[in-house]
Amino acid sequence: MVKLVLASTSPYRRELLSRLGVPFEVAAPDVDETPLAGESPDDTAQRLSVLKARAVAERFPDALIIGSDQVALLEGRQLGKPGTHDKAVAQLKAMRGKTLEFHTALTLYNARTGSTQTANVPVRLVMRDYSDAQIEAYLMKDQPYNCCGSARSESLGIALIARYETEDPNALVGLPLIRLTEMLANEGLDVLTWQAPST
Repeated sequence: MVKLVLASTSPYRRELLSRLGVPFEVAAPDVDETPLAGESPDDTAQRLSVLKARAVAERFPDALIIGSDQVALLEGRQLGKPGTHDKAVAQLKAMRGKTLEFHTALTLYNARTGSTQTANVPVRLVMRDYSDAQIEAYLMKDQPYNCCGSARSESLGIALIARYETEDPNALVGLPLIRLTEMLANEGLDVLTWQAPST
């Protein structure tokens, strides 16, 4: 029975992967996430998703390892996780009525064979023209301070969003499940017929 490993400490990616109903382990990748000079957002996200998957391969030499990374841009500037209330307010004010680009990269690395599958799943996100009072009310309720862009789309943050365009809505949260199920199938793992080993 193949072992599946998520190379991420993100609770959002963990929750998304759990939706597939397959057993998996979580491992923290130790990688430098600084973009390289002249690197495009797509290239940054893809490079880091591969690095994250391969970073834990030594600990799981027979596993299928999932790496993912996301880069968010507002008018060409990269958005990070706010970390504090004041920074989240500033982000949401800057994003008001604007269009954001999310570049979500996915890697499935077979540590036993060295086979690597990668994909980039873009998301265009249009924000509503919300008020300062709505920003404060949202942040008090959702406290999305560890979310890139300060809006948790799978929760109340959806009320700040006018619309989005993507082939996979899970990509906005950080793990494109549609593409992942395809990659797993390429490795012979069908999530619909998967059965955990009996104990």
